[in-house]
Amino acid sequence: MSLSKLSAVSLALALALGMTACAPEVGSEAWCKQMSDKPSGDWSTNEATDYAKHCVFK
Repeated sequence: MSLSKLSAVSLALALALGMTACAPEVGSEAWCKQMSDKPSGDWSTNEATDYAKHCVFK
């Protein structure tokens, strides 16, 4: 693997990890608040299920 390919792969991994680190954990207070601020029409089925499970029926 050339140095430029290795650098590109390392950069892509660093960016992916950086973006996921900002998202609150599902079921946390911050996540429940974020979901309540998001229009319910934009929720996925999994998000709606997790919201009911973690934020409504604690």
